[in-house]
This record gives sequence, structure tokens and C-alpha cells, in this order.
Amino acid sequence: MPPLSDLFDLSGRSAIVTGGSRGLGLEMAEGLAEAGAALMLCARRDEWLTPTVDALRARGVRVDAAICDVANPVQVQAVVDKTLAVYGKVDILINNAGVSWGARPEAMPLEKWQKVIDINLTGAFLFSQAAGRSMLERQYGRIINVASIAGLQSSVNGPHFAAYAASKAGLMGLTRELAASWGRQGIRVNAIAPGFFHSRLADTAIAMAEPGIKATSPIPRVGAAGELKGVAVFLAADASNYITGQVIIVDGGRSIA
Repeated sequence: MPPLSDLFDLSGRSAIVTGGSRGLGLEMAEGLAEAGAALMLCARRDEWLTPTVDALRARGVRVDAAICDVANPVQVQAVVDKTLAVYGKVDILINNAGVSWGARPEAMPLEKWQKVIDINLTGAFLFSQAAGRSMLERQYGRIINVASIAGLQSSVNGPHFAAYAASKAGLMGLTRELAASWGRQGIRVNAIAPGFFHSRLADTAIAMAEPGIKATSPIPRVGAAGELKGVAVFLAADASNYITGQVIIVDGGRSIA
């Protein structure tokens, strides 16, 4: 039986993190790096990526980066190919890239609906497919999909994000299907469903939801910086070897309130 420290050690592992230049994606990427993993970060804009990569390298992190629209299969494959060229393998994939659009269902523009689905759900599928092919060859891989409690519950009083909720519910279904399809080939696929954490994407919704969080949640506050790191490392590491197809909810108990 390995010592506990070995179960969380990611030394020698390589990880792709989409939407990894800032926010929750960067937080999870930092956690993987602190556990020893080498990183390939991808984001849509160089002005987001370059300062992040420079800061991580200054801290001694082995990190590279690639510009990528996760809904573009050619660009997705290019990121996987670059990771293989730089690190020789893809051990870990965190599908974190996401967008949202707030509107009641009857007012949701179709093009906004499609954009959210393309990035949040199709993008995760494309990256899982491209990285998964390499993982299947090696009979090893860890895929972590960043879902949301929005995919599990809705509220009469809002906030209303129909496309976002649908994409995150779909991501949980994709997680289970990939886990069932690839589990016997050494690939574990799980999801994290965060509650409300401060980010560029979530702050508008938090302004509406925070009174309810404080009134009814067992832990009556918004998630704090660093509170997703441990979950991401756990699911990426050998500590979770016997776990697949699961959704780990990190919401301060909001979903049971």
C-alpha cells in the first residue's frame, strides 16, 4: 500500500487545462502544479495566457500554453498535439472552459444558446475525444469536467441561465458516458459541480443568489479562493483510482438546502 503522500503526488504527470489562464481554471491548474504536474494551459486570448504563464514560470512551474477555441476541432487537436510534442503524453485533462448568457427561456437568442452549448458541452466532448485517443493508447488517463450545480437544480426566482444549465447537465451525462466507455481502458472520468464562486462568469448571478445562500445554505457563504484545488488534485491523482463517473458537488451544501 503506497503512503498517503504518494496518492496525491502528480510528479511526472502532464495536464491540459482549458480556460486555464485565470479564475477557477487557473486555481485548479495551480493545484495540479503544486502536486508536481506539468501544465498546458489554453485560452482564447493571448493577453490572458501570456501573463499567467510568465507568473507560473517565475514560480518554477513547468508550463506551456496554446491559444484555442474549444469549439473548433482543428484547434483542439492542435493543443493535444502540442502537449504530446512538449511532454510526450497527456495524463490529465480538465475541461473548464465555459461561457454563459443570462435570459429567460422565451427571450434566449438562438445564437447565444448555440454558443453556450458549443463551448461548454461540445468543447468538452472535442477535448475528451482528442485527448482520449492518446489516453486509450497508453491505457491511462484522468478527465475532469467542470460542471455546475446549475445542471442539478433551478430556482423560480432565478437567476435564469437556460443554456448554461442545459450545458452543465449535459456535461454530467457526458461524464458518465465517457466513464462507462473508457473505464476498462484505465481512464477515469469525473466531474466537479461547483456552487457559487466569485469569477468573471459568476459574479452577476452571485449578486442575485447571495441573499439566498446566506439564508439557507449549511455553509452560508460563497466559495472562497482555493476551495476547488484539493478536489481537482484528488480526482487527478491516484487517491481517486476507484472513482469514476461521479459528480463531486462543491457548494457549501446549497444543493441540499
